[in-house]
Amino acid sequence: MEAINVYAARLVSKKEYFTPGHRACQGCAEALAVRMVAKALGNNVVVACATGCMEIISSPLPFTNWKVPWIHVAFENSSSVISGAEAGVKALIRKGKRIDKGTVFLGMGGDGATCDIGLQFLSGAFERGHNFVYVCYDNEAYMNTGVQRSSSTPFGASTTTSPSGKVKPGQVTWKKNMPEIAAAHNIPYVATACPSYPFDLLRKVEKAARTKGPAYVHILSVCPTGWRIPPAKAIWIGRLAVETGVFPLYEVENGKYRINIEVPEIKPVEEYLKPQGRFRHLTPELIEQIQTRVTKDYQKLKAKTTV
Repeated sequence: MEAINVYAARLVSKKEYFTPGHRACQGCAEALAVRMVAKALGNNVVVACATGCMEIISSPLPFTNWKVPWIHVAFENSSSVISGAEAGVKALIRKGKRIDKGTVFLGMGGDGATCDIGLQFLSGAFERGHNFVYVCYDNEAYMNTGVQRSSSTPFGASTTTSPSGKVKPGQVTWKKNMPEIAAAHNIPYVATACPSYPFDLLRKVEKAARTKGPAYVHILSVCPTGWRIPPAKAIWIGRLAVETGVFPLYEVENGKYRINIEVPEIKPVEEYLKPQGRFRHLTPELIEQIQTRVTKDYQKLKAKTTV
């Protein structure tokens, strides 16, 4: 469990750069994650936001909840747009037409925009070595358009395009490991985070912003609507994801792995699955299959850690 750090709490800015009044669903942990990321980065930032829940709920003309330069871009190309902005500002500085103010360039998108539609664009930006931060807000499906499955949807989850039935138990493929894909690009910094552990999230986003070169932060963003849980349970479910080993919190800094939230004893994965309506059809055999996979993946992660 994340310790309550009074000193750290005092350092959290009271200023809001992603302001209240947005149109997110009740209990949306993704909106909370965006708010925390905005707090961590401050006002010296340029944001490119892919189409998705956070674009829809925060920018209905003529209103906006953003207090920083913010660009709405197509589903697939937030990484391309923000890397272009970074390259353009770099050129202006080199030509003496702009002072280097240490601006942070942030690309953001959901799991659909990141793991599926925009993966090749993000990979290219990593390979080119742009000095930017990319944040994936992972709610494990295309929630904005009606809870369709993505490659980040976990095995067994029921969605509108992978419904559970007599033949198939919902999603039949395993969740794409996007943090490991990012780490395979040998970029300086990769991390996982969850708003259920706010100080860990804030620290990682700040570290990503200080990193020279590409940095990637993958945030588990609990969606009460798509996951079929009560809105008041979003933070609790996020903690269970970590405590069961389903979504471990770790970082990869210059190739070195470190688990940030150590769980003394991993809880059974069933404790995470049972409260969610999207998993209510799972049989004991399927739950055991998921448990085996989670245990194996967690052990592989621990074997990579240096601390």
